[in-house]
Amino acid sequence: MNMNRVGARIRNRLTTSSGAVAAKEQIEKSMTSERPFVVREPVQRSDGYGFTTAAKKAPIAPEQPPRTVTGRAIYVDGKRVASPDTIAEVFDLLQEIPDAVAWVGLYRPDPEDLQEVADLFGLHELAVEDAIRAHQRSKLEHYGDTIFVVLRAALYLDETEEIEFGELHIFRGKNFVITVRHGRSPDLAVVFRRMEADPQMLALGTEGIAYSILDTVVDGYAPVLEGLATDVAEIEDQVFMSSPGVSRRIYELSQEIVEFHDAVRPLRAIVAGLAESFGQHEVAEELHAYLRDVADHAARALDRIEGFRVTLRDVLALNATLVAQQQNEEMKSLAEAANAQNDDMKKISAMAGILFAPTMITGIYGMNFALMPELDWRLGYPYAFLLMIVSSFVIWRLFRRKGWI
Repeated sequence: MNMNRVGARIRNRLTTSSGAVAAKEQIEKSMTSERPFVVREPVQRSDGYGFTTAAKKAPIAPEQPPRTVTGRAIYVDGKRVASPDTIAEVFDLLQEIPDAVAWVGLYRPDPEDLQEVADLFGLHELAVEDAIRAHQRSKLEHYGDTIFVVLRAALYLDETEEIEFGELHIFRGKNFVITVRHGRSPDLAVVFRRMEADPQMLALGTEGIAYSILDTVVDGYAPVLEGLATDVAEIEDQVFMSSPGVSRRIYELSQEIVEFHDAVRPLRAIVAGLAESFGQHEVAEELHAYLRDVADHAARALDRIEGFRVTLRDVLALNATLVAQQQNEEMKSLAEAANAQNDDMKKISAMAGILFAPTMITGIYGMNFALMPELDWRLGYPYAFLLMIVSSFVIWRLFRRKGWI
């Protein structure tokens, strides 16, 4: 379709709506100028799947006040031809331009705003309900000519060594893509700026847009996998160092890996569903090859996650064994200490028993009663002394035989 003719039709359409002057200037600028797009030099590193490739991270939306509508754009032949002010204008332009493709981006929309979009584009009420509630599992569902996709994006936070999960809902129709984002990652504005720098991908229509979003989400898993690999290695070191908080960290990391596994596992079915829907239209074979590459990355990510789960399970068992051994050693030390104290108590008791007999004899004859015949005996003192020695010796022999001394 002739781009000048399309631009004229859009300019005439927008002159009858509010904000026509600004929209007209924006269209003319978009059709006569190139959008700046900075490409950084790639850095060679592990891609998180076990291969060396250029560094590639999922774009992250900057912290900013939440806006319900984050973008509205109309594309023809891979080029942006309009950025309407309202979603209603987007819908009207789609009806007037058969070859146009629209993208509408929403960020945590209110139910009323999303319902307005649903009424215009004929979105199914069940899919709209899922998009409003969020907290959905990754999935792909067909509602007539519209495909509803839920993706779980992931972002590894180095500061806290945790995974932050985002949720992305995609409504893909014949000539429109509506995205509903819950979370910081990925920043779809960056994704579409990259696509606008590559008109060939945008020229593939809604299929190319859906692929680019899916590819960005899956590529974002690579740095998460690297972060998890580092965490697992640190936990293995902490286990052998008997770190006191390692058991809690193993549990928390296991929970994150389970959630990550739930986000990645359905991707194979999602990619297969998208490929099947692409097959119903005349889509370049190259796009199917790109989808297979995404499926391969997702499969490798899932394999690494399974490896992390097995490793953590083994580490947890090893940690339990080491803790049990440490407890046994502590119990053994306590038992040895108790035995040593028991031996000391036996010796002390034996000495007290030996001294008991002389003490009793001395106490009896020390009472100095008047009628104590032994006091007047000539041999009374030697007799008493000999009695104390003999009784102490007998008691000593008894304790000696029992092993107390």
